[in-house]
Amino acid sequence: MWNMLIVAMCLAFLGCLQAQELQGHVSIILLGATGDLAKKYLWQGLFQLYLDEAGRGHSFSFHGAALTAPRQGQELMAKALESLSCPKDMAPSHCAEHKDQFLQLSQYRQLKTAEDYQALNKDIEAQLQHTGLREAGRIFYFSVPPFAYEDIARNINSSCRPGPGAWLRVVLEKPFGHDHFSARQLATELGTFFQEEEMYRVDHYLGKQAVAQILPFRDQNRKALDGLWNRHHVERVEIIMKETVDAEGRTGFYEEYGVIRDVLQNHLTEVLTLVAMELPHNVSSAEAVLRHKLQVFQALRGLQRGSAIVGQYQSYSEQVRRELQKPDSFHSLTPTFAAVLVHIDNLRWEGVPFILMSGKALDERVGYARILFKNQACCVQSEKHWAAAQSQCLPRQLVFHIGHGDLGSPAVLVSRNLFRPSLPSSWKEMEGPPGLRLFGSPLSDYYAYSPVQERDAHSVLLSHIFHGRKDFFITTENLLASWDFWTPLLESLAHKAPRLYPGGAENGRLLDFEFSSGRLFFSQQQPEQLVPGPGPAPMPSDFQVLRAKYRESPLVSAWSEELISKLANDIEATAVRAVRRFGQFHLALSGGSSPVALFQQLATAHYGFPWAHTHLWLVDERCVPLSDPESNFQGLQAHLLQHVRIPYYNIHPMPVHLQQRLCAEEDQGAQIYAREISALVANSSFDLVLLGMGADGHTASLFPQSPTGLDGEQLVVLTTSPSQPHRRMSLSLPLINRAKKVAVLVMGRMKREITTLVSRVGHEPKKWPISGVLPHSGQLVWYMDYDAFLG
Repeated sequence: MWNMLIVAMCLAFLGCLQAQELQGHVSIILLGATGDLAKKYLWQGLFQLYLDEAGRGHSFSFHGAALTAPRQGQELMAKALESLSCPKDMAPSHCAEHKDQFLQLSQYRQLKTAEDYQALNKDIEAQLQHTGLREAGRIFYFSVPPFAYEDIARNINSSCRPGPGAWLRVVLEKPFGHDHFSARQLATELGTFFQEEEMYRVDHYLGKQAVAQILPFRDQNRKALDGLWNRHHVERVEIIMKETVDAEGRTGFYEEYGVIRDVLQNHLTEVLTLVAMELPHNVSSAEAVLRHKLQVFQALRGLQRGSAIVGQYQSYSEQVRRELQKPDSFHSLTPTFAAVLVHIDNLRWEGVPFILMSGKALDERVGYARILFKNQACCVQSEKHWAAAQSQCLPRQLVFHIGHGDLGSPAVLVSRNLFRPSLPSSWKEMEGPPGLRLFGSPLSDYYAYSPVQERDAHSVLLSHIFHGRKDFFITTENLLASWDFWTPLLESLAHKAPRLYPGGAENGRLLDFEFSSGRLFFSQQQPEQLVPGPGPAPMPSDFQVLRAKYRESPLVSAWSEELISKLANDIEATAVRAVRRFGQFHLALSGGSSPVALFQQLATAHYGFPWAHTHLWLVDERCVPLSDPESNFQGLQAHLLQHVRIPYYNIHPMPVHLQQRLCAEEDQGAQIYAREISALVANSSFDLVLLGMGADGHTASLFPQSPTGLDGEQLVVLTTSPSQPHRRMSLSLPLINRAKKVAVLVMGRMKREITTLVSRVGHEPKKWPISGVLPHSGQLVWYMDYDAFLG
């Protein structure tokens, strides 16, 4: 008994110490206190934080700060504070009392110079000394443009850090960069002033109640979901944010960022990671959650141009011309609508399509993450006899309804034929209006739950910042991983004309899309208007495939889609003939971006291709591990090999990685590949070699001003590229010219200049290696799209 009493007293004493440790004074400095975000959300969020925490032993002071002069700034801030509201269940007298207290604790100050920050620090220290309070910490909320971050960060670091034992938390609003390079640059700048644990990057979607419920829901329903949350049972995942408003008044921002950077790279990607991540044993561990989210990024399959479709509402360019004073001839290529098909290459999600979609000027405002489960049941009775709680033939889905739409509020919906879910007491069962249908089913077909009390996302996140919950925010590592994933797609779409749509209900089926084998495409064809103006626009099918001569060899030219289709048909025909005559087909393929569409076409539309009798070789390879995203073999694997049935022993990657070294001369990788070709390919004569043409006239990895591989007896050579990675392995020009057929694929307007130049030069491979391609006893055919051929 005595021992138990001592233990109890010790625990009580420790509890008192911990409670005392939690108490203290917190200074919150809102930078950009007179801006739109502050007026709409942040002041209300800070007031809610005060209501939640003031009675728990903390004292507060709130400093609204901006560049505006003191008198004008004070007036603007006072106007913003007029609209503060209390929870519905708070008595009006208590509300008035708390508002008055909050206003007394809030003051405006101009923060413009280093001296202003020094004065702020002195005022905070003087207040602490005067009241005898211990400082718990300081929160600086950056509600300012990113270009201002560096100066503010420098001043905080040099003049406004709290004393020993107190914490500093710096809150940053998106955008966090424009691409991977700018995001890394911004992260490096901030990293010189703040520690990682001090920075809280806000994505307000993580404060949305339905989004914040994803991990707790998965945790509380582990038993029911463990067997369902995988590729064997999930048909697809849709993560959607639709808006009815357009970009009017914000075209300056939208011209720089567009819908993918504004919504998909951050909001929708964060939701994707919460749905797809492996569930930590302890979902309350911020470190574990962030680590598991990063693992999702590491498993994402790289995006290609075919992974996305983009659109733009019709009045957008006119709005840009008006707001940004652009000339009448200006037509923007900025997408205001985008849908992207994402795949996660791990055991849980392999093959499951994740569809991310967002757009402005659409038919409704709504956001949700919808997990649609496969249905392998077959019900004998007719549909009119199906019971919602029993029939396995009804759609089976789980929806995290983020907001708006027909429901008008956050919700979690679970099909009754899945399982009855468990949710925390802060969520209640809901009833919608009679006759309401959601995702193809009446609301009565779902177990439906909504929050007992709705809270704004910013107020939720401010609470997490105050309590140091890092898992609701974007770390530097996760941010850069996200940009690393999205930047290649953004670059590939930079010059792609988006599909125009009228906006709202008039869109009809114009933006409907389908997906197949890693590609997205619009369900309905739309005439592409080459030159804006009156009259009907020509369709690609209105132009026939052009057959002509180029450098005295056959030329096939068409729009890019038709050209790829024609080339794929020609390769299949060549393969069938070779297998019929010799029993096998030896195909050597180039890497890079140009043949990606060809690989996808071969994988999705050529079921008669004799893959079982085809040997695949590489024309050239970068000296990187084969698993590296820059590896040509990795591109071949992602876009072709994993989609077709080809014997693994018929696949011949270049041996660039031997003895744990890359392209070391002493490892003789080039000689090994040459011997393999000589042993398997009759007369070392490939049935078909696919080449490309670089803007400098190089082909394969044979570059101008370099004699390596242009003549001599070597079949395979090591070369040096002017761009990174510099070291390459390549088939030699003499080996290429032994082929029975060589196809050169040239695509894109950027190739127009070199196409014109090469058409005029003679046989000068040292200046333009492509000019040396001429099979001794085979055929050379050029495949050029109209952009490359006609400009």
